[in-house]
Amino acid sequence: MINFIGVTNENTLEKEMALTNINFSKYKWFWVDFNEPTDDEINHLADTFHFHPLAIEDCVQRLQRPKLDYYDNHTFYVTHIVREVDKEIVKEELDFFVGANFVVTFHRSPSNEVSQVWDRLLAQHNIDRWDTFYVFYQILDKIVDNYFPLIYKIEDELDKIEDNTQNKSMNALLNELFDIRYLLLNLRHTINPMRDLLYRMLNSQHLIEIRDRREYFSNIYDHLLKLTEMVMSNREVTADIRDSYLSLNSHQTNNVMKVLTIITSIFAPLTFIAGIYGMNFENMPELTWKYGYFICLGLMGLSGVSMFLWFKRKGWFK
Repeated sequence: MINFIGVTNENTLEKEMALTNINFSKYKWFWVDFNEPTDDEINHLADTFHFHPLAIEDCVQRLQRPKLDYYDNHTFYVTHIVREVDKEIVKEELDFFVGANFVVTFHRSPSNEVSQVWDRLLAQHNIDRWDTFYVFYQILDKIVDNYFPLIYKIEDELDKIEDNTQNKSMNALLNELFDIRYLLLNLRHTINPMRDLLYRMLNSQHLIEIRDRREYFSNIYDHLLKLTEMVMSNREVTADIRDSYLSLNSHQTNNVMKVLTIITSIFAPLTFIAGIYGMNFENMPELTWKYGYFICLGLMGLSGVSMFLWFKRKGWFK
């Protein structure tokens, strides 16, 4: 579906649907939104707006890396929207063609960010401050702001794993932890390129309109820097929790092995004594003693108790 908003020279808003019937020259600036376009509607990018084939190809191909390309009368931007669907991070591409008197948005999936700015523009009584780059800023700002709830949710999940109030097993906690690390990795692969995109925009000598609104786009860049730090910090937290659990698991294993070693060490001499007197030689005088059996048991008990006391004195049971 293709939506159209045009601002006339008299600063009035007009909405049209069919691009073939629109006289673009009567508008001071206009916004065309390609929302889940069909193949016939995609053809308008070339037939109506005459955009560069490479830019159109980037629109058609899914999930290009966030970037910007300069053309004669406009700049092409690729941005990423992220959503959480069934505990998975889903990336969606939102493309912009931004010129002095037009902005064209292109997205294969419904975009709440575009819809919010679209409705806000239609509700404006005074649109003097609005232009193509202000529309671009508004959408970009909402894209970046929507990254924060995902990070906050991940931080809450990390707190639950660290506290473990539900007394989950270590294996279950580690599985959740690795899932979170995977989500953070996906977010980093989106946030870092978006941060680089904003850096290029702010330091470009070609984008005079963005330099004139530097405080607005710098604010988005600051948010992306904060998001980058939050992702890195949370990944460090996951690494610390993982190392703590692995250390705890190793400590518990060592304790088990220590107990088993102590038991084995105590029973080793007892097994030795039992082995000697379990041999079937005829000339073993101890076998004919009246109290030989009880002496042997006493010797075995004394040996076991002595080793137990010696291990305790050495601190093996601490």
